[in-house]
Amino acid sequence: MMAATEPTRENIVEFIAEIFERRGAEEYLGEPVTMAEHMLQGAHLAEADGASDELVAAALLHDIGHFTSEFGAYSPDDTEDKHHDEAGGELLEHFFPPVIVECVRLHVSAKRYLCATDPTYFAKLSPASVHTLSLQGGPMSAAEVAQFRRNPFHNEAVQVRLWDEGGKIAGMKTKSFRDYMPLLERVVTRHETA
Repeated sequence: MMAATEPTRENIVEFIAEIFERRGAEEYLGEPVTMAEHMLQGAHLAEADGASDELVAAALLHDIGHFTSEFGAYSPDDTEDKHHDEAGGELLEHFFPPVIVECVRLHVSAKRYLCATDPTYFAKLSPASVHTLSLQGGPMSAAEVAQFRRNPFHNEAVQVRLWDEGGKIAGMKTKSFRDYMPLLERVVTRHETA
């Protein structure tokens, strides 16, 4: 089934599945995995850690804005940030609970936060992540750290970021996106009825 051109509560999960199927094989920022492999690995790592449905969904969807941003997908030649975090948040905000939306919106900020607060984190970044960090404003200032910590979902966003950074392993076996559709449907349904 092809998703409608505009997402609705009834078709949002299928709408996202169609995006994955159409665009998921694209290169992921020069990493040894595709965009879909990276996002599925994030969800796999979240599940392996016993995360809630909401955090598995956030890990799975954290980079959906690379597919939906009006500025297009990232290229290693970029000299400006394309704000895929904001684009992803905008797509999800009408359908998913705030914890998922904020994790998607904050996963770039979480990288900047970790670079400012964890002296070992920067060394764990891939070359592509180092490049995008420079486009995204570099490590946070003390004032930005304080502001980030005021978000009620900042701890969850940091956890999603750690799974994000771990999801760059060539050949890792994961579930398919369609395997996660029942989980996404549960999360959307719970949010609708909350």
